[in-house]
Amino acid sequence: MTGHVPVMLNEVLATLAPRDGGRYLDGTFGGGGYATAILEKSSCTLYAIDRDPEAIERGASLVARFPGRLHLLHGTFGDMVGLLAGVGITELDGVVLDLGVSSFQIDDAERGFSFRHDGPLDMRMGKHGTSAADLVNTLPERELADVLYELGEERASRRVAHAIVAARLEAPIETTGRLAEIIRSVLPPDKSGNHPATRSFQALRIKVNDELKQIEDALEQAVTLLSPGGRLVVVAFHSLEDRIVKRFMTQAAGRTGSPSRHNPAGLITREAPNFRLVTARALRPGDDETNQNPRSRSARLRALERIDRGRDT
Repeated sequence: MTGHVPVMLNEVLATLAPRDGGRYLDGTFGGGGYATAILEKSSCTLYAIDRDPEAIERGASLVARFPGRLHLLHGTFGDMVGLLAGVGITELDGVVLDLGVSSFQIDDAERGFSFRHDGPLDMRMGKHGTSAADLVNTLPERELADVLYELGEERASRRVAHAIVAARLEAPIETTGRLAEIIRSVLPPDKSGNHPATRSFQALRIKVNDELKQIEDALEQAVTLLSPGGRLVVVAFHSLEDRIVKRFMTQAAGRTGSPSRHNPAGLITREAPNFRLVTARALRPGDDETNQNPRSRSARLRALERIDRGRDT
C-alpha cells in the first residue's frame, strides 16, 4: 500500500488499544493504513468496510498478508450493522472511523475530487448515483447556494452559485478545472492560503456522498456493536463532521446539561450512562506530523468507551 499516509496513527492505536484475540472494525479502509497497523499491533481479527470498489481491490494483497484475520466488506459504514451481520458478527471490541477522503481518491484526477488535478467532475466514492457534475448543472441557483453554505460553510455561496449558473448556460460544467476557475473568478484569494474553491468542493463532495447522514448512522450503529470496554475512535477533518461526533459522544456519555430545576423533567432520575469519554477534548496531531503531512492539520480525534459494569462492581 503506497500513496496513503494514515493520519494520527500513533494516537489512534493508543486510543483503540487493540488486544490479542479481539475483534475490530475499520469502517473506512481506504488505503489500509489503520488496518495494517492494527493487525501488526495485535493478533486480532479485523473487519474493514469501504464503499469504493477500488479500495476493496487494493486490499487483496493485505488480506493475503494476514490470512484469516482481515475481512473486507464492500459497502458504506452507515450500514455497518447489516454488513457485519452478513458475516455473522454482532459484537466488536473496537471501531475506528477516519472521516477524511482517501489520498487515493484525491490524487486520482479521474475521480474528480480535487481542483488540483483537472479531470471529470465526479466525486462519487462508490462510483454510482448523482455526480458533482449532475449537481452543478441541474440544481436551481438558490438550492445550489444553500448546499455550498450549509455543507461547505462558504459565506459567498450566493455569489458562487450565481457564477456557476451563468457559466452552465454557456456550456455544461464537466471538469474540476473549469469549476475551480469559475469559483476563482468571483472569489478573492483566501487569506489562509487555501484555494478559493476549497469550501465549494467540500460541499459538493459531502452532498454527492451523503456524508453527514452516513456519519450519524455510523455512530448510532457503532455503539450498539461495542462490547463492554469496547471503544469507538473517530478522526474528523472539518467542523461539520467534528460537531456531529462531539455532540454524539457527549450525549452518549451523559455529559449533557441537567434540566432547569423549574423544569419537571429535572425531577426524573436519569439513568447512568453506558459510555464514558476517553478523550475529554479532541486530540490534535503533533507538529512533526503536520509538517510531514499537511493534510493532517485539521484532524481531530475523539473516542468513547462502553462502560464495563463488571469492573465497576
